[in-house]
This record gives sequence, C-alpha cells and structure tokens, in this order.
Amino acid sequence: VASIAIPSLLASRRAANEGSAQSSLRTIQSCQLTYQSTVGRGDYGTLAQLRAEVLTDAVLGGGSKSGYNFAATPTAAGVRPALFYATAVPIVTGGIGQTGTRRFGITEDGVIHGDTGGGLVAYANAAAIRAAPASEQPVKAHITRAVGPPTRDTSHGPSPSER
Repeated sequence: VASIAIPSLLASRRAANEGSAQSSLRTIQSCQLTYQSTVGRGDYGTLAQLRAEVLTDAVLGGGSKSGYNFAATPTAAGVRPALFYATAVPIVTGGIGQTGTRRFGITEDGVIHGDTGGGLVAYANAAAIRAAPASEQPVKAHITRAVGPPTRDTSHGPSPSER
C-alpha cells in the first residue's frame, strides 16, 4: 500500500507547489504594476523593493515559497519602456524530495509561461520566457462604461411605480 500511496502523495505535493508558484508569479506581477504606478515612478522593482514597500508578503519577498525560488528582474531605472520579468524554479529538481517538475516565468504582459526544460534553472531573460509555452493566460479586468441612459427590462410588464 505504501508503495502506491507515497508516490501519489509526493506527486500531489509537487502539483500543489507548482500551482502555488504560478499564483505567486501572478502576485508578483500585480505587485509590480502597483509599484510602477506609485513609488516606482514608472519603473518596476526587484523582489526586495516590492517587499520593502510591503506590496508582497515577507515569505515571497524573501525569494522562496512552497518549494520554489523566485526572482524579479526589472530594467534599469529610467529605461523606457520599463520592463520586467520574474521567474520561479523548483528548489529541489530531482529525487524523492523534488519540489516541482516545471519552471515558470512571467513578464509585464501578465502571461505565465512554463516548461520542463532548461535543466529547471531560471529563464535567462524575458525573451526566453516568452518563447516557452504559455501555461496560463492573463486575467484581465473588464470595465464596462454605460453609454446613454440606463434601460429597464420591460419583459415583465410595467414596474409598480408605472401602474
């Protein structure tokens, strides 16, 4: 029984770590947008800068969380357009203690990319991240603006105030 249960448990743990890594990259991207539009004055920041501004929690800002190491690399201050990329790689890449089987990356476009290649080391740059398969599309906020006066649903007859 143990020979079946233990590998399944370890696979579940790796899958949970990978899900957490993707969620953490989404958090980093959100923190970067906030940093850029406030104290960054148009520039993105490193994980240490995001942590110093209390935009991310201390654990993620420290660079390791749930079996993955994280890094955020912005362009130099004042370079336009300002860009950044962030990476997540498993802390342990082999053996029974393996913490993940995929590496992940995100850029300012908000698309998470991931693969099992590259020896599970961090992507070298934003171009390498964009070349990897997209593992998750960005979540975009949709803002709807009303055009003209609001309309009323008349399919149920007149409203009580119109009777």
